[in-house]
Amino acid sequence: MTISVLVADDDPEIRDVIRIYLQNEGYRVIESEDGVQALELLRRESVDLIILDVMMPNMDGIRTCFKIREMTKIPIIMLSAKSEDIDKITGLTTGADDYVAKPFNPLELVARVKAQLRRQTFTGAADHQVKASDDSVVEIDDLVINKNKHLVTVRGREASLTPIEFSILELLAGHRGQVFNVEQIYRSVWKEDKFLSDNTVMVHVRNIREKIEDNPREPRFIKTVWGVGYKVE
Repeated sequence: MTISVLVADDDPEIRDVIRIYLQNEGYRVIESEDGVQALELLRRESVDLIILDVMMPNMDGIRTCFKIREMTKIPIIMLSAKSEDIDKITGLTTGADDYVAKPFNPLELVARVKAQLRRQTFTGAADHQVKASDDSVVEIDDLVINKNKHLVTVRGREASLTPIEFSILELLAGHRGQVFNVEQIYRSVWKEDKFLSDNTVMVHVRNIREKIEDNPREPRFIKTVWGVGYKVE
């Protein structure tokens, strides 16, 4: 089955470069010039991953990402000519799974695409597995993580986590009491040997806390071990 990638960017030259490199890897590429068109294509086409530029006419990437997350949890990689931390935080907070700053190395973008698709394949396979073991469900007080259903609930209310957020929470909750630094989390969740020295993990942890904690500033579940990393007690 051919994997389809939706590329939304108003610059045709950038779309051409991305399309050539992805097609060389055997992917089917669907192109969009703006966020409005991307949403229309997403409703009609079967898409496995989205590459979304931040600065686009009609509807920018941030608003488009919000809209996409109302429809689906498929992986989203944000592109932006801005590389400041605030732009990364904004992109990831809207529900994106990864962020690549322009100008980018096409081979690095392809590697990011492959990493996200590997994660999606792994979690999708887990969703269809039937396990008799109680290991498929992790309960921590009123927080319940169902690995098979890829579902998180707090006091019976579903918390809508992105695939990356779910994987981070699953990692920490599955090793209660163990402290993971950001590099360990990145390597375990993103399945990449190369660690990018940015605040990507920190932003995702903050997003998880916003969704599962009563007071994200005083978290009950994901604890910060200052100078070391994170853990679930």
